[in-house]
Amino acid sequence: MNTKKVEEPYKIAREEYAHLNVDTDKALKTLEKISLSLPCWQGDDLGGFEKLNSDLGGSGLRVTGNYPGKARTINELRADLGKAYFLIPGHHRLSLHAIYGEFGEESVNRNEISPEHYKGWIDWAKQKDLKLDFNATCFSHPKAESGFTLSSKDRRIREFWIEHVKRCREISAFMGREQQSPCIHNLWIPDGTKDVSMDRWAHRALLKKSLGEIFTKKYNPSEMKDAVESKLFGIGSESFVVGSHEFYLGYAISRNIMLCLDLGHFHPTESIGDKISAILQFSEELLLHLSRGVRWDSDHVVNLNDELKSVTEEVVRSKTLERVHFALDFFDASVNRVGAWVISARAVLKGLLIALLEPQEKLREFEDSGNFFARMALLEELKTKPYGAVWDYYCQKMGVPSGESWIEEIQRYEAEVTSKRS
Repeated sequence: MNTKKVEEPYKIAREEYAHLNVDTDKALKTLEKISLSLPCWQGDDLGGFEKLNSDLGGSGLRVTGNYPGKARTINELRADLGKAYFLIPGHHRLSLHAIYGEFGEESVNRNEISPEHYKGWIDWAKQKDLKLDFNATCFSHPKAESGFTLSSKDRRIREFWIEHVKRCREISAFMGREQQSPCIHNLWIPDGTKDVSMDRWAHRALLKKSLGEIFTKKYNPSEMKDAVESKLFGIGSESFVVGSHEFYLGYAISRNIMLCLDLGHFHPTESIGDKISAILQFSEELLLHLSRGVRWDSDHVVNLNDELKSVTEEVVRSKTLERVHFALDFFDASVNRVGAWVISARAVLKGLLIALLEPQEKLREFEDSGNFFARMALLEELKTKPYGAVWDYYCQKMGVPSGESWIEEIQRYEAEVTSKRS
């Protein structure tokens, strides 16, 4: 986009927001400090690079679609990620699942992984000026076929997964030391039943016990930080999920562990934005997994919908940006995978920018004085303010394409690179 065509609308927008005592330059400086953690699994449909030579089975996850050009190797995945980061303004992170290690042709089981399997990722991230986050992979494995991992009544199954998560925490700490920035390790398990369970108590007691063993070892928070993630239901766990929101909320707050809220893991009528200021009264930090739920499926490509805006508004209004970590969490094999990363990241950043451009002092003044009409009216008027001009200027300032011009870049990359993959 022509520089003049970006800068002139920005000057007009800056003046318009200035009338509301909103400093657009200050808002952009704040936005520049926010990092999003992109999900590596969007690039290859959550396949990973294990060589276990067995039917993985028992996942509780389904990636739908067969759009051509998915990454088949680590180098292809890194190339695709590099293109995505090139089109996203700001400085961001990468979230890895344990199955994405560099295992070569070696058959390495989940309870055998070690930091050496991720040194390539650490070196690559340093070259790209990226930071890494990490996730245990407690699904897509024969020892998850029963539907239970850390809460299994089979002691041997529990021990296998306990060891896996312990090693994932060790790897996370190693990453944090190497990158000199805390690596967030997030734990999600698929445990639950398709129909009604007669023994919910026992499974939750076992999960509590397993977590107690896993978190016995303490790591310096400058190296790694733990998070636990709940779910409302999943495929094969429609009636009972062991790690429910209530379970992990109680566990996280009582153990001083970070809670992870996934936007697609709650009832459609629940407001995740409303939960933020409640949880942060009792917890120092919060991890948000940004996804989009559509009917039963929780992991659609993120767009700038009302739920996303509700979340970004609440974080900014509650002045908790430094206590909240933003990560994308979705997988969609029905569209261009690189484009999906970019759509989602830019949508989240737009939501944050819109929130940063609110005249919060004026709105609070109306609210505190009981002038709810004026509060409502101003919030409505803000919906047509020229935040788009501010966004385009930010993209230009950060050296990435503004407006819709980035779409051509994705299509060019597809024609030159991903379309040639068999």
